[in-house]
Amino acid sequence: MNREESNFFLECKDHTVTGEQFKLYLDKERDMLITLPKPEIQDLEKYYQSEDYISHTDAKRSFFEKAYHIVKTYAIARKVKLISSLSEKPGRILDIGAGTGDFLIHAKNKDWIVEGVEPNEQARKLSNQKGVELKKDSSEYGPQTFDVITMWHVLEHVPDLKAQIEEIKRLLKPEGHLIIAVPNYKSYDAVYYKSFWAAYDVPRHLWHFSKKSMKAIFEKENLDLKKIKPMKFDSFYVSLLSEKYKTGKMKYLKAIGIGLLSNLKGSFSKEYSSHIYIFKNNMK
Repeated sequence: MNREESNFFLECKDHTVTGEQFKLYLDKERDMLITLPKPEIQDLEKYYQSEDYISHTDAKRSFFEKAYHIVKTYAIARKVKLISSLSEKPGRILDIGAGTGDFLIHAKNKDWIVEGVEPNEQARKLSNQKGVELKKDSSEYGPQTFDVITMWHVLEHVPDLKAQIEEIKRLLKPEGHLIIAVPNYKSYDAVYYKSFWAAYDVPRHLWHFSKKSMKAIFEKENLDLKKIKPMKFDSFYVSLLSEKYKTGKMKYLKAIGIGLLSNLKGSFSKEYSSHIYIFKNNMK
C-alpha cells in the first residue's frame, strides 16, 4: 500500500534510539495504522540497539526497571494460566518473539513442551543462559507442529505481516490456538498522548491495530476470534513512558492517573491500552 491509498493520521518521533520522524497513515479498509517510511529489513536492527529497550534485557538499574520486572512476573503467571485454560493438558507451544525467555520458562514449569523464536542475539543469549534455547526464526519447524502459538507484543514489529500470518498457519495444528497481544491505538491513553503515545514506538512498531483490524485480518485466514481480553497494566506502563517522552520526566502520579482513567473509560468503551486476542484454527 502506498501513501496515496491511505490517509495521513499522525507524525511521531523515535524517542528510543535515533530521534527520526515517521508518519502514520490510516488504512481505512482494515481500520489500522501503518508506519512510513518503513525501514529496510537490513536496517531494522539498529532501531533496537538501546539499553533502554527493556524487553531485550533483564536490566534492573532503576526503580522503573525493577517495577517493570515485578509486574512482568505477575503478568507471565496470568499468561501461562490463560494458555493452560485452552486445553485439557499441556501440549507444545511456540512463543514468537520470545525475548529473554521468561514466559517459556514459566510455561515449561507447568509441563508445556516449549519452543521459542527470537531474532535479537542478545536476548537469545540471555534466554539460553536460563536453560531455554531459542531459534532465530521458525523455518526449522515442521508443519502443524504446535498446539498453541503466542506473540506477546510482537505482531506490530514484523516486517512482512502477510508472510508472518502464513507462517503461523503453517505451524499451527488444526484446532490449535493462536494468542496475540498488541497495543490498541483507539484507547484513551493513545488519544490523550497523541504523538507522544509510547506504544506507537516508531519505527519498531510498523503496524498499529484496532479490534476491527485484528478480527478482519485473521478471520480471513480461517483463524476465528474467540475472545478479547484487556491488558490493564499496560496503560500504566505506556502512560509513564509517554510522560517521559512528552515532558522529559517520569511523572509517576500523572501516569498513574491517566492509566486509571484509560482503564475506567475502557470498562465502558471496551477499548483498553492493549488487548489479548485468542484465535482458534478452524482448519480440520
